[in-house]
Amino acid sequence: MISDAKRRALADSAILSGVLFVTSFAAWAFLGRSDQAMITYLLILIVASLGMSSFSAMTGILSFGHAAFIGLAAHLSALLTIPVAAKGMLLPDLPGWLAAVHMPIWASLIVTVAVVTLIGVVLGLPIARLGGSEAAIATLGLLLIVHAVVIASADYTRGSQAIYGVPRIKSIWAYFAAAAGAIFVTRYLAAARLGLLAQSIRENEPAAMSVGIRPVRVKWAVFAFSAAVSALAGVMLGHHLTVFSPKEFHFDLTFTLLVILILGGFSSVSGTVVGAVLVTALVEGLRRLEQSGIFADLMGQSVFGLTDVGLSIAVLWVLYRHNEGLFGHRELSDVIAGWRNTPPKLPEAAAIPEETQAPRELVVEGVSKAYGGVVAVDDVSFTLKTGEIVGLIGPNGSGKTTLLGCIAGTHTASTGTVKLGGHDLTHAAPYQIAEQGIGRTFQTIRLFARKSAIDNVVAAVAAARPQLSQQAAYAQAMGFLEMLWIGDLANRQAGTLAYGQQRRLEIARAMALRPAILLLDEPAAGMNEQESDDLMSILLSLRERFGVGILIVDHDLKLMMRLCERILVLNKGQLIAHGSPAEIRTNEHVLEAYMGRKATTETNNRELST
Repeated sequence: MISDAKRRALADSAILSGVLFVTSFAAWAFLGRSDQAMITYLLILIVASLGMSSFSAMTGILSFGHAAFIGLAAHLSALLTIPVAAKGMLLPDLPGWLAAVHMPIWASLIVTVAVVTLIGVVLGLPIARLGGSEAAIATLGLLLIVHAVVIASADYTRGSQAIYGVPRIKSIWAYFAAAAGAIFVTRYLAAARLGLLAQSIRENEPAAMSVGIRPVRVKWAVFAFSAAVSALAGVMLGHHLTVFSPKEFHFDLTFTLLVILILGGFSSVSGTVVGAVLVTALVEGLRRLEQSGIFADLMGQSVFGLTDVGLSIAVLWVLYRHNEGLFGHRELSDVIAGWRNTPPKLPEAAAIPEETQAPRELVVEGVSKAYGGVVAVDDVSFTLKTGEIVGLIGPNGSGKTTLLGCIAGTHTASTGTVKLGGHDLTHAAPYQIAEQGIGRTFQTIRLFARKSAIDNVVAAVAAARPQLSQQAAYAQAMGFLEMLWIGDLANRQAGTLAYGQQRRLEIARAMALRPAILLLDEPAAGMNEQESDDLMSILLSLRERFGVGILIVDHDLKLMMRLCERILVLNKGQLIAHGSPAEIRTNEHVLEAYMGRKATTETNNRELST
C-alpha cells in the first residue's frame, strides 16, 4: 500500500497538472499565437524551475548552475535534429559521424536527457562533497565554465552566434506532457525516501549523519536527478525557440529561475509551479506595459528594463512579507489541510519487536583530543557493555561532550582507539558509526526543525532499514514516538515542540536506529523534577526492552546517582574517578573537582568531627 505522504504527493500533482491542462486547453482552443506562445513558455519554465528547485529545495544548496544543463541540452538536441543539409552549412567543421546524424525529436530527447544526466553525475560529485556557500559558488562556477566551453566549441555550437534551423515542437500538448511529468516525478521524489533523506540533510547535516544518512551520496543522487529534469527543459526550450545562442542560457535565465524559487518558496514543488505562473504573468504584463507607450506619453520618453525592475520589486516584497516565499515549506495539500483545519492522518503505530541486543562492548582506549596546545580529552579509557547504563559527569569544560564526539565520529581522536564489538571506529565517519550501532543525541538539540516529529524519526528508520516500505517506516516511527510518550505530537513541526518534548524526540530518533550503544548528551537539561523522573523511567524501559547500553552525560547529579550503575568522572580532560554512585559520592578527587580543595577539606573535617 502507498503511504499517506506519497498519496498527498500524487494528489498535489494531479491538481496542479489539472490546472495546467485547463490552461493549455484554453490556449489551444481560444487564444491566438502570441498567447499560446506565452502559455508554452510557462510550461517550459515550470520544467526548468523544477529542475533547479529539485536540488536547491531538497538539499538547501542554492544553485546558480542549472541553466548550464538547460543550455547543454538545447544545443545537443539541436545537433541531433537539424537536417543534414542545413547542418552542413551551419557547422561545416562537425565530425563526419555527427554531421550525418538526423534524429526525430522524441529520439533526441531520450539521448539528450541521458547524456546530460551523465554529465550531471560526473560534475555532481565534487559539488556534493561541498556544502552551503561553497557548493553555491561551485554551481556558479559550473555555469560560467559551461558557458565558456559552449562559446569556445564553435565547431559544434557556432560559438556566440545563434544556431538556427532547429525543428519546432508545434503541439502545446507536448509541452504540457513535459510539465505534468516533471511535476509528478519531482513531487513524488520529494515525498519518497530519497527526498526525505535529502531534506534531513538540508535541515541539519550533523544530525542527519548521526542517524546513518550519507550526505555526499544523497546530494549526488539528487543533483543527477535535477540535471535530468533540466535537460528535459532544455530540449523543450530549444525546440520552442528554434533560434538561440548561448546567451539564452546564462545569467538572464538563471535570474528568472531564482525569482521563481524566491516567490514561490525554495522548498516547495507546489510553490515552484505557482512561482512560475506568477513570474510569467508579471513578465508578460510588464512587457506589454513597456511596449504600450504609456510612459512615453507621461514622461516624454520610453522606459526600458521595466521587466527586471518589476521582478526585483516583487522579490523584495516577498522577502519582506514572506521570507521563505509564498508557500515556504508547504505543499498544496498542506495549504488545503490548513484551510480545512484537517491535519494529516496519523499512521497506526507498529509494535516494535523487543529484540535484546546481542552482547557487544564499546571499548574506549587511550583516547585523547587536542586542539593545538589545548588538550580537551587526555588519555581516557573505559568500557561499556550492552545492557549497562553508565554516567559521565564532570565540571563544565571537563571534556565530556568532546569525548562523546570522539566516540560518535564528530571529532577525530588525536590518539587512542574506539571499538564496538571488535570493529575499529576510531576514524570512521559519523554515518558509518551509526550504521555500526551507535546512536546519539546532542548537547544542543539538533532536530530537523521544519519537518514533523514523525518525519524526524522516519528519516532514521529509512536510513537504517532501506528495505522497509515507506508505510512500514512510518508505522515503526510512530511506535518509537509512542514509546517516548510523544505519539500525539507526531504531526507537530519539530521546532515548535516544548524543550522537553524535543529532547524525547531526539532520543526516539536515535532509538529508531536500533543501536547497541546510545550516547545521551545532557538529555535532562532544562527539565523539572517530574520530567527528569519520566526520563529515567523511559531510559530504564529502553534498556529493559532492547538491551541497549547507555552512556549518559548530565549535570543532574540526583538523576545520575539514581539511574546509573557506574559513573565516570572527567576533570580537565582526564578520567579522575570510576566507580559506583556510592563510591563516586565520597571520592575526594571528585569532591575537589566540583567544590575545590578548601571546600573538600572542610567537608572531610566535618565528617570526622561527627
